[in-house]
Amino acid sequence: MSLIQDNMDLYPIKFKPILKERLWGGTKLKKVLGKPIVSEITGESWEISGVEGDISEVSNGPLEGKTLQELIAIEGERLLGQSVVERFGHDFPILIKFIDAKQDLSIQLHPNDALAKKRHNSFGKTEMWYIMDADPGAKLIVGFNRDVDKKEYIQSLEDNTLTDLLHYETVAEGDTFFINTGKIHAIGAGVLLAEIQQTSDITYRVFDFHRKDKDGNYRELHTELALDAIDYAKKDDFKVEYEREQDKVNTMVDCPYFRTKFLKLTRNLHQDVVDRDSFTIYMCVDGSAEITNDFGTVKVKKGETVLVAASSKTIDIVTANAKLLEVTI
Repeated sequence: MSLIQDNMDLYPIKFKPILKERLWGGTKLKKVLGKPIVSEITGESWEISGVEGDISEVSNGPLEGKTLQELIAIEGERLLGQSVVERFGHDFPILIKFIDAKQDLSIQLHPNDALAKKRHNSFGKTEMWYIMDADPGAKLIVGFNRDVDKKEYIQSLEDNTLTDLLHYETVAEGDTFFINTGKIHAIGAGVLLAEIQQTSDITYRVFDFHRKDKDGNYRELHTELALDAIDYAKKDDFKVEYEREQDKVNTMVDCPYFRTKFLKLTRNLHQDVVDRDSFTIYMCVDGSAEITNDFGTVKVKKGETVLVAASSKTIDIVTANAKLLEVTI
């Protein structure tokens, strides 16, 4: 018997946040986004996750308590879209997070699909960041400040001069960055952001500022694994320039793994999505709204995330003041 009866229960779905303590985390997820954290070092809130061991659980409506994988197993195409199922099967293809960096994250990079498949039987990890809040002078590390080669990179690790080779970018609310695989990067202290990425938890950490964890141990570095995964060229391809026109759907990122759009709404928005053939995710990055599809309505506020099924024919957003990231495949 189906979990979902007569197409009636694929209402907009919210999930319980999966909260992650991190060495570099803080308290903004609670103070700014209202997450139920109990730790002073909470760095991540996984909003929608199909990562093994961290599967999201529904928090609203009749499906409360069901997992994302249970819904996909029974209602795959109606929930995800036929084209998504054809590409990814019953694996949810993206991971949605909010991240609070009280301290600098480690300097790291992610392998591409081919390398991740070969080494880890995993997807690679292409991602994007939308800056929600940044302390004055807060920065990201994105790429190198000049072309380097493998030999010079290895020497910089030995000499403890890697940070001299990196590009630092000062950020403000609304700035958006696309981090393709192979690009060395780090989120800097004082940044709160929304992250959209391929479903993968494969990270190669290459430098961690000589920090020790709560047990007095250095965290593992992945120096050798990273060598063949790094893009050593200087590329100015990371800052996303996008329109921020009010009450319009503004394209941000359109890549093979996800499409993201920016909505700054001061009035209601109606969308006909009958031909979309993909689920739709809304991350509320400011304000509040009501989101309605053919089967129900849910309220969202800053820091909340909603999954709307691919079987929806229309999506209506009722608001007087909201900023939303719309994510599809």
